[in-house]
Amino acid sequence: MQLYIGNKNYSSWSMRPWVLARHFGIPFDEVMVRFDSFDPGSQFKQTLAGKSPTGKVPLLVDEGFAVWDTLAIAEYLAERFPQHALWPRDARQRARARSLCAEMHSGFGALRSHCPMNIEAALPEVGAQVLAEHPAVAADLARITALWTEALQASGGPFLFGDFSNADAYFAPVVARLRTYALPVPAAVRAYMDRVWASPGVAAWVADALAEQDFLDFEEPYRRQR
Repeated sequence: MQLYIGNKNYSSWSMRPWVLARHFGIPFDEVMVRFDSFDPGSQFKQTLAGKSPTGKVPLLVDEGFAVWDTLAIAEYLAERFPQHALWPRDARQRARARSLCAEMHSGFGALRSHCPMNIEAALPEVGAQVLAEHPAVAADLARITALWTEALQASGGPFLFGDFSNADAYFAPVVARLRTYALPVPAAVRAYMDRVWASPGVAAWVADALAEQDFLDFEEPYRRQR
């Protein structure tokens, strides 16, 4: 299998399936498609032409069969490798985990817009300003905190549904955002974030992101250089 991804420092959607597969030891070949621009004639678009109908990453290709969209990739991997509990084994907990992922997939637009993923950066002043100026970001943060707190209390941790699952991989980029912008969370949520950050797949992704040294100005609304 080949997993096409974008820059690890910036590509939150790419992070999710990469972390999931890496955590569970699912073998794949990484194909990095650098974000140069998203114009039709860009190298990025040319690399994905004929492989993905959307021209976006992430993209999983398994013996020529293409799967795009993070949730579709997660479901494909879960069915392809049933020996791994990528989703919780319990049916109700599995449904709840899928609900959390779907809510992330379609929601939290304010947080994503005003706090784009930037693993290498430390922007606490920006985070404070964003919270003060954009009530929708504060609402997103409150909802995420409530989701995580409820799941952790129900499962007992250490991850959202006990063992690490797709739900944790799916929220890993959110953990990155909360860290970069130093958004305030309760102590129990901070401890969960630390556990996610230290988990094998996430730690490997972060190490690669920090090693990229690739500053993309169009991904940087708050800085002019590293």
